[in-house]
Amino acid sequence: MTKISDGLTEKYELVVGLEVHVQLSTASKIFSADSAGFGGGPNEHISPVSLGLPGTLPKLNRKVVDYAVRMGLATNCSINSTTHFDRKNYFYADLPKGFQTTQDSQPICVSGYIDLRAGDSTSRIRINRIHMEDDAGKSMHDQDEFDSLIDLNRAGVPLIEIVSEPDIRSAQEAAAYLNEIRKLVRYLEICDGNMEEGSIRCDANISVRLRNSREYGNRCEVKNLNSIRNLQRAIDYEFLRQAKLIDAGGHIDQNTLNFDAETGKTSPLRSKEMANDYRYFPEPDLPPLVIKEEYIKRIAESLPELPAKKMERYTIGFGLSEYDALIISSEKEIALYFDDLSAHVSNYKAAANWVIGPLRSFLNDAGISISDFQVPPKVLAELIGLIDSGKLNYSVAANKVFPELIKNSKQTAAEAASSLQLLIDTEHDELDLIIDEVLESYPDKIKEYQNGKKGVLGLFMGDIMKKSKGKINPQTASKLVIEKLENRT
Repeated sequence: MTKISDGLTEKYELVVGLEVHVQLSTASKIFSADSAGFGGGPNEHISPVSLGLPGTLPKLNRKVVDYAVRMGLATNCSINSTTHFDRKNYFYADLPKGFQTTQDSQPICVSGYIDLRAGDSTSRIRINRIHMEDDAGKSMHDQDEFDSLIDLNRAGVPLIEIVSEPDIRSAQEAAAYLNEIRKLVRYLEICDGNMEEGSIRCDANISVRLRNSREYGNRCEVKNLNSIRNLQRAIDYEFLRQAKLIDAGGHIDQNTLNFDAETGKTSPLRSKEMANDYRYFPEPDLPPLVIKEEYIKRIAESLPELPAKKMERYTIGFGLSEYDALIISSEKEIALYFDDLSAHVSNYKAAANWVIGPLRSFLNDAGISISDFQVPPKVLAELIGLIDSGKLNYSVAANKVFPELIKNSKQTAAEAASSLQLLIDTEHDELDLIIDEVLESYPDKIKEYQNGKKGVLGLFMGDIMKKSKGKINPQTASKLVIEKLENRT
C-alpha cells in the first residue's frame, strides 16, 4: 500500500456484511419438478411453473427445507417454528414471473453465528438470517451480435441466502468467513461449493467509518463476486475508494456496484434499492410453513461432525498443531480418511504428515479426489507402523513403497516392501556389518572424529545409506555409528 493508504487505514475502519447465496444440491427445483442440475441445453430444464405462466401454482420442495434447517443448525441459528414466503417484486428480463419468491419478514433461520479461528484469537461473525428463495434465469450478452439471449434453466433453482451482520473488519476476515461457509455446505452435503459454476455467489455490503465511531457509514453493495480472491480484491478497492472520498470531504452514495476482475475496480450498476422498493407482500399461493420441534431434533441428530469439532478433536485429542488440523479438516473426504487412518495408528502426527504430504501431493498430481484413492487407510497405517518400528525409513517408504501400493492397493504394506526387498531386518546384525565395513574404510576420518571434527559423521552416514540402498532407519543408524565411534580405540 502507498503512504496515503496506510494513513487511511489508521484513520478509517472497514465495515463489511456479506450476503452469500448457496445453490442447494437438490434434484429438482424449489417449486416445481424441473431438474435443478447444472448444464443441459438452453431452456431444457423448464416447465410452465418455472416459466411463470398464468394459472400455474408452486409446490414447495421438502428437501429445500431440510437443507435450510441443516445449515441453520450448523451456524448456531434459531429455527422459526412458523415461517412463510413473500413476493419480492422487480423486473429483470430473466425473471419470468416478474417477482422472486423469497422470505422477508419471517425467514426460516435467525440469529446465528460463525466463529473464525486465527492462531490464539477467535472472531465471531453474527448471522442475521438464512432464508429460502428461488433463483432467476441467466441473461447472456455475448452469444449474439445484436440480441441478448435468455436461458431459464436456472429459474426456480433453490437457494438459501445467508445474511451476516456487519461484523467483518478486513478482506482477510471476509475470505475466511466465506471459506468457512463453503466448507460447511460441503460437510453438510447440501451444496458442492463450486463457485466457478455459481453454486456459491456472494454480495458484499461495504462501508467505511472513522475509527472508534459507533455509527455506520453509507454502504455500497458489490454484486455477484464469484471467487474468494475477487471478494478480497473488491473489498480492498472499495475501502480505499470510499476512504479517499470521505477524507476529501465527499459523500458516499448508496449504490449497487459491479466488480471488474480484469481491472480490479468497481463501477456503479444502479442506485441501491431500499426494501420498500421491492413491494414485498406474502406469497398467496403458498401456505405458511409450520416446523415442529421433533423435526428439528431429527435434523440435528443427523448432522455430521462439523469442521470446528474436528479441529478441537485433532488439536486437543490427537495433539496436532492447529495448522495440521486446519488442513485436514478443510475437506470432509480428507478428514474422513484421516479419521479412519487414525483409528489404526497411535502416532497421530505421522498419520497427519502422510495425509498432508505424500497423499495430498499424489491426489493433486493425479487430479483426483480422495474418493478415487485406492490405498485403504488400514494399509497406510501399516506402512506408518513399519517406519515407527524401524523396519523402513521414511524416505524409502514415501518414494518407493507408497507408489508401489498405489499401483497395487490389494497388497499389504509389508508385502509391498518385501517385494521390493526394502525391509530392514531388525533381528539380525546386517546394519552392524554395514557400519563396520564403512568405518574400516576410513581410519583417518575416525581419528578426525575422535579429535573433535564431528562433521565427518555425514561422510560415514552417506556411505552407509548407499551400501544399504536406503533400507535403514537413518536415526537408528546414526545412533549406532556414534556409539561405535565413541567406543572405538
